[in-house]
Amino acid sequence: MRLRLLCFALGGLLASALTLVPAPAAACGGFFCDNGQPVNQQAERIIFAQEPDGTVTAVIQIQYAGPSERFAWMLPVSGRPEIAVSSNAAFTRLQGRTSPTYDLRTRVEGECRRRNTGPGSGVLDAAVDMGMAEADMGTDPGAVTVVDEGSVGPYDFVLIAIDPDAADLVDLAIEWLQDNGYDVPDMGSDVLRPYLEAGQNLLAFRLTKGNDVGAIRPVRLSFGEGLPSIPIRPTAVATVPDMGILVWVLGPGRAVPANYRSLELNEALIDWFQPGRNYDAVVTRAANEAGGQGFVTEMSGSTAALEAVIWRVGDERRWDGLQAEDWAGQHGRLISQTSFLFVLDGAREVVTEHITPPEGVTVEEFLSCSWCFIEPTVTDVEGFDPDAYLADLDEQVVEPMVETQALFERTAVQTRLYTTMSADEMTMDPVFDFNADLPAVPNQHTANLIIECSPAIWPQDAPWRVELESGDVLRGRGNDWPFTLGVTDMPANAVIRRVGPTGTGEGSVVEDNTGRIASFLETHNRTIPGPPPLEEEEPDAPAVVGAPSAGSGFCSASPSPLGAGLLAWGVGALLLRRRRA
Repeated sequence: MRLRLLCFALGGLLASALTLVPAPAAACGGFFCDNGQPVNQQAERIIFAQEPDGTVTAVIQIQYAGPSERFAWMLPVSGRPEIAVSSNAAFTRLQGRTSPTYDLRTRVEGECRRRNTGPGSGVLDAAVDMGMAEADMGTDPGAVTVVDEGSVGPYDFVLIAIDPDAADLVDLAIEWLQDNGYDVPDMGSDVLRPYLEAGQNLLAFRLTKGNDVGAIRPVRLSFGEGLPSIPIRPTAVATVPDMGILVWVLGPGRAVPANYRSLELNEALIDWFQPGRNYDAVVTRAANEAGGQGFVTEMSGSTAALEAVIWRVGDERRWDGLQAEDWAGQHGRLISQTSFLFVLDGAREVVTEHITPPEGVTVEEFLSCSWCFIEPTVTDVEGFDPDAYLADLDEQVVEPMVETQALFERTAVQTRLYTTMSADEMTMDPVFDFNADLPAVPNQHTANLIIECSPAIWPQDAPWRVELESGDVLRGRGNDWPFTLGVTDMPANAVIRRVGPTGTGEGSVVEDNTGRIASFLETHNRTIPGPPPLEEEEPDAPAVVGAPSAGSGFCSASPSPLGAGLLAWGVGALLLRRRRA
């Protein structure tokens, strides 16, 4: 039995992803700044966990842009799952720890020309219930059965079953939801019909009155036994081109796409100088080469490596301390001491439910500086109950984080898979199985960058070569990666495979491009000559504006992504290392 789970946009209201804002650029004053650069995808994000008893839990992040009264989110599901809320912060912390990184380890061969700046220059310069009981049930109420309904977190929800003998299952389901206050659009019969005819139920969410879009949180669904599967076909209704899909699958072994292909990227095509700049485009090309139906395994290994990543040891220690204290006469201090929770989902709603900010003070102003308005150590707030406040924080804020962390603690192996898909490629629902025989997949990638110096040339003019983990060697010159996706026809996949639930052989090879890539690189490398010999003395190059001063170290902060930091490696840098959050 496959457990089918869908998170898709309705009427164009569901945004494709939580945008991660990059950190300020840090320009390296020399090639010795060997910092791994994380790749952060903009994507739909889901956690699946097949627990030891065979049951499956899914945590789905919901992204939405639009007025709160128009919010509606629905998905076909098997049976009657248990429904709870989770935390966006859990996804943010998990993604930060598991994102692929590309680290260039740099060394210099020979010695390049450098300007004479005198002594000290060194060698390299450097929630109200809306009610549904009396709602209009439509023209054929007997054909729709309410399996479950209620409220959870910021949502009202309803789970309905449709009579398979009804004249038109899809129209009936949509009409019923609309009549009962769920602002879902009309859907084509070909989209939902296969799921409803197969006996799937339809789960729909809406924001309860009084909640705005800032209250939107992931949902947690617990099913019976089965394999995780994403019913991707309805997603095509409102998807964006090349929508990212990022999935963590937890279970007894490494997760594999059972009916999709497994993609191994050609790392020579990734811009190792700034991998975040073209990584998604490389994955998109790789998926397209597999007919739009393939996943890159970005990481897999023991879940023990992610212990306390979501709910951290420091979080637990502070929370235990808060619960142990007597807060009588200390209401202001309690509120200020729980400020570390204000960044987590649900804390804003709990605080404002228990405390009314002073007149003229917005909720955001109050939360950012509660001690500015309530004396921390001597003030009791009228009507404030510390025990009830802590209990609500525990239920609405802490437990969703703890429960998500517990999924990793109850399972043995975690696998992170990523792909991009467009509407025309969403024709088959991906199913994930497990193969305990397969080896781990690290998310950290390392290559060697060798600068080929000569006294006849300045560093910024020196050729270089990159030795990849695959054994391939790529030559180049200057600050830019040699290959541009819109220009080169080098394949994005080194290997495309089909991988089954057993065996250590990484599955059957569908397409092997390793020979073609090696030939492509050999042809390219012949166009990049080595460093020239020293023929005659040349005058010193003018000092580069913004170059790091002597003794400042090899790395310096720079507001410019390609400015002084790229040109001032003391004797000129060849690249900028941009870090993303």
